[in-house]
Amino acid sequence: MFEAHAPSAVDSLSVGQLLRQLRQQARLSQLELALQAGMSQRHLSCVETGRAQPSPELLHSVLSTLDTPLQTRNRVFLAAGYAPRYAALALNDPGLEPVRMALMHLLKANNPAPAIVIDSHWQVRAANHATSALFQLLGLPLQALEQGFNLLTTLLAPGGFGDCLINVEEIRQVAWQRAARETAVDPGLATLLASLPWPGEAAAAPDLAAPLLLTRVRGPQGELRFLSTFTTFGMPQDITVASLRIEHLIPADEPTWQALTQACKRLGEADPS
Repeated sequence: MFEAHAPSAVDSLSVGQLLRQLRQQARLSQLELALQAGMSQRHLSCVETGRAQPSPELLHSVLSTLDTPLQTRNRVFLAAGYAPRYAALALNDPGLEPVRMALMHLLKANNPAPAIVIDSHWQVRAANHATSALFQLLGLPLQALEQGFNLLTTLLAPGGFGDCLINVEEIRQVAWQRAARETAVDPGLATLLASLPWPGEAAAAPDLAAPLLLTRVRGPQGELRFLSTFTTFGMPQDITVASLRIEHLIPADEPTWQALTQACKRLGEADPS
C-alpha cells in the first residue's frame, strides 16, 4: 500500500541565508553561481545579504542551477514571501495514477531480479515478486514486505537484511554515507539516522562515485552476487515523485540468476496470487 509523506518544517532562515547555505553546500563561489544562473555577482551578493528582494524568476534560475530538491525549493519560496511552487500529492492520489502504473510496470519487468521502491526516508513503498522470493530464500519474514519496512533500518540494525550480507561493512558504510548526505535537506531522515547504530570505519573506504555496487549475500546454497543501482524519475514536478527511487539488485552471475529464477518459480507455485 502506498502512503503519504508528512510535511517538513519550514526553515526560519531568511531567503538570502538559505541561498547562501545552498550555494556553500554546492561548493560554488558567488561568481561561479552567478555566471551559471545568468545574473551578476553583485546582484546575487545583495540577495544573499538581504539588500535586494529576489524575484520568483531569479529564485527559479538559482535553485535550478543548484539542482535543489523540490521540497527545499518550496521553503526558499516561502522564505521570500512567495507561495510554494511544487505540490506533494500522496502516492495514492488519483493524480499520480500514471506514476503508480509506471512503478508497477518497472517492478514487474525486473523479475526475476529483485527491485523495490523507496522514498526519501528509505521506507520501502512497493516491491516486486523477486524481492519476496529473495526474502523467502534467505529466511526473512515475508510479512515485512506486506507491512512495509525501512531499508536503512534493515541494513544497519541487527536482525535485518544486513545480517545476510558477506560484504556487510562496505554496504553499511555506503548506506550510512548516502543517508548522511541526504539529511542536509531532510530533518526526518536525520532523526532516523541518529537512532540507528553507526557502522564504524570500514577497512577500505567504499567508492561512493561508482555507478554500481556489488552486494554479496550469504544464500542457503552459497554466495549470491548482485549489482545494486538506482532509477529515479527525470525532472519531476511533484515532491512525492521526486523523492521516489527504485533500487535494483541485478544478479551478477549465472548461479545467482538461476537461484532467483527458481526461487520465483517456487514462490509462484506456493502462492499463485
